Amino acid sequence: MNTPASRILVGMIGRVFWMRVEGRGTFQNSLQAKSAFQGVMARGVRSLVVDLDRCPMMDSTFLGMLTGAALSMKTTTPPPSDSEGLSVVNANQRNVQLLTSLGLHNILNLDTEGKLWAAERERACAALQQCAEAQPCTKELQTLHILDSHKTLSGINAENEIRFQDVIEFLE
Repeated sequence: MNTPASRILVGMIGRVFWMRVEGRGTFQNSLQAKSAFQGVMARGVRSLVVDLDRCPMMDSTFLGMLTGAALSMKTTTPPPSDSEGLSVVNANQRNVQLLTSLGLHNILNLDTEGKLWAAERERACAALQQCAEAQPCTKELQTLHILDSHKTLSGINAENEIRFQDVIEFLE
């Protein structure tokens, strides 16, 4: 059985960069998402939202990419305020469990009650466009991205270091 293709939709909703993951968040689309984040952060955007309403699951590479984006936002000067940084909204129970078990809820705003960005949520559906198509990349570039994502996840707590040690050793 074929799984439907995943896509990343992005857009600016006022001062907020909104990214909706449609389908699975995986190593196959995480480099595309990372590039989108880097582009808007380089332009000084301080509020990033990842909408997981249509994302049934995320793999560890995608989670590592989110970790890197959240950490990048935390290290900006000045540090982000409560309304800035990386927020995750509309996550299903499985994705909430993944985010919390890996400790990501400590470095990003995980909205489990549907309170963050209420006005922007309504505007997001009409404003989002498909992110630029992922450019074909070499196997080496993809492997380096997967390795970097797992190292980033491992760096946020000791449990993750143990959890991803074998993956990192294999990729290195």
